[in-house]
Amino acid sequence: MHSDSPSRGASISTKEKKRLPLPPRADIRPKTTVVHGTKLRDDYDWLRASNWKDVLREPDALPADIRAYLDAENAYCKALMTPTRAMQRDLVKEMRGRIKEDDTSVPQPDGAFLYYSRYRKGGEHPLICRKPRSGVLRNGKTVNNEAREQIMLDADKLAHGKDFFDLGDTAHSRDHRLLGWSADEAGSELHTIRVRNLENGEDLSDVIGDTTGDIVWDGASRAFAYVRLDEDHRPSRVLRHRLGEPAEQDVLLHDEADAGMFVDIDETQSGRFLLISISDHETSEIRAVDLLEPDAAPVTIAPRQVGRQYAVEHHDEVFLILTNADGAEDFKIVTAPVADPDPANWRDLVPHKPGRLILRHVCLKGRLIRLEREDGLPRIVIRDLASGAENSIAFDEEAYALGMDAGYEFDTDTLRFIYASMARPAETYDYDLATGERTLLKRQEVPSGHDPAAYRVRRIFATAKDGAQVPISLLHRADTVLDGSAPCLLYGYGSYGSAMSASFRTRPLSLVDRGFVYAIAHVRGGTDKGWRWYLDGKRDRKVNTFTDFIAAGEALIAAGFTARGRIVAEGGSAGGMLMGAVANMTPSLFAGIIAEVPFVDVLNTILDDTLPLTPPEWPEWGDPIRDVAAFKLIRSYSPYDNVQAQAYPPILAMGGLTDPRVTYWEPAKWVARLRATMTGGGPVMLHTNMEAGHGGSAGRFDSLKETALSYAFAIQAVGEAWPQATISTS
Repeated sequence: MHSDSPSRGASISTKEKKRLPLPPRADIRPKTTVVHGTKLRDDYDWLRASNWKDVLREPDALPADIRAYLDAENAYCKALMTPTRAMQRDLVKEMRGRIKEDDTSVPQPDGAFLYYSRYRKGGEHPLICRKPRSGVLRNGKTVNNEAREQIMLDADKLAHGKDFFDLGDTAHSRDHRLLGWSADEAGSELHTIRVRNLENGEDLSDVIGDTTGDIVWDGASRAFAYVRLDEDHRPSRVLRHRLGEPAEQDVLLHDEADAGMFVDIDETQSGRFLLISISDHETSEIRAVDLLEPDAAPVTIAPRQVGRQYAVEHHDEVFLILTNADGAEDFKIVTAPVADPDPANWRDLVPHKPGRLILRHVCLKGRLIRLEREDGLPRIVIRDLASGAENSIAFDEEAYALGMDAGYEFDTDTLRFIYASMARPAETYDYDLATGERTLLKRQEVPSGHDPAAYRVRRIFATAKDGAQVPISLLHRADTVLDGSAPCLLYGYGSYGSAMSASFRTRPLSLVDRGFVYAIAHVRGGTDKGWRWYLDGKRDRKVNTFTDFIAAGEALIAAGFTARGRIVAEGGSAGGMLMGAVANMTPSLFAGIIAEVPFVDVLNTILDDTLPLTPPEWPEWGDPIRDVAAFKLIRSYSPYDNVQAQAYPPILAMGGLTDPRVTYWEPAKWVARLRATMTGGGPVMLHTNMEAGHGGSAGRFDSLKETALSYAFAIQAVGEAWPQATISTS
């Protein structure tokens, strides 16, 4: 094992033990409902504020009794973790040392400018910048890109004095005179859009609140499209705002009546069309708006059909559509004429191939580029639209991450891609589409030093209960002794078809350098092994997600990477539901559980169609309101509803007061029920960020404190015994 062994856990003196408080005990205020003839009792429903929508906008609106309880939980968590304060400071220092404080993104060309973002040393938020593009004629002269940069937006300055600030979208206009930008100042994902005059640095009078923050400019740079959230916090209306006109006069482009559908906007790489996407987790509909026509109305590409999904790109007079239509489970790419894109006119261009999941596609002039995954590994494939010839970008490594960034321009011979592995920092390349030449533009810097040769990246497989082979990506130091003594942090998610990439992450190195094995379980519910992998982990097959994760833990033990009771499990959001489920199912497997913004009150949430995300969630989990079978299924695994009278491992639950996705009361109720029901083990701790939402602290350094808390918990969990039991006798 590496010399910095976690066995050197925080030392807790007898005096400190005596000072530690008993855990808070939430009041029991029973609420009983009857659903499908089944009586449901919820002792902690009172923790859900009746004015929760007001709390999203103004955290001070939280009722006093709920605030008192959350404050008491925060104080208890702080008290139990006090002996690790020095360790947390060390962790923050280490993680900060791996961040290049004055980092700059690789500039993206667009017309006469290069656009990029950068951080000043010590800055929490980015500076949005541009500079003239070298060799480009401007006003009859050739400019030099060494010319002084223009800071278009200083997010540090905008955030000054605010408890929370998160910069949303920034989008420059086609004529490069204006910058649309948005920000969330509460953590509730209610963004306000403003427009900055780049000639004088002042914001125009145009201000639009309650939006998702996304901005798409029209071709004339005189108007932009945006999405407004309704009173239930759902993105439902797309509007066109003309500069200088009152927001009340904005033109409605789409108003979604179905509360089960999300609305989003984007534009084609060609810049010709605004794309209004209406979707849930299994059905999509896209409406295209010609951005070159100032009063253009939306045109439906293909009407929504349950189970059919598609995404749209554009080239000349053709739409190129990525879709699962006609049984193409792992997706195919078809063409359709812009003049009549009805599905009857769709023609296969890249046929469906089972096991090869096409993740994304983009068009550059004369070329179709797709990102796909096969056998668990990604690659980029470039297709010449005239000849049909294809070539690919891939890497020979057990586990790696690959992404592409098409940038701003359409008529270009350059594609940018980013490659990384769990041990190798991200590398940004420009790829010459004509010659195949790769040019390294940037390698992620780790200022405190990083030697990829000091680490090992592995991929092993766990055999699930039904025989499925579950991939596990691993990172450990080369000198870690793999005799079963090493502790392990096992991360999992497994929902919504999200794949967990084996990319480079600097933060886990603080655990790995202390002898941990860092592992990612690519469980079903994600698309790590294709679309079928996702389908086999949703609705009536959701339990596969949980049993896959347990199988991953057992496989790591069997292979000698760790031992039973030496695994700390981590997951967030829907991954937090996974944490709650496996804690109920096999608590003795784990040394600790870290559940970040955990979706644990699943049954109550999915039964409440007034919550922002509930109707769009039914395709993922089932509709327990109308479907008795879905009700019974969700009730059978919902972590909050299945807390048992048994010993639980130490648990750290983390929530955000203004979180509209996983509301703060979910982890609060779960912790309260755990304490009231469990017969031993623990402790169980709740930390609620009272000034943030789903993503936690927005600043790049502020967020390190939350990670340090989690990692100190993990180190403590595999080190010394905790100072007191979690059961209060008061």
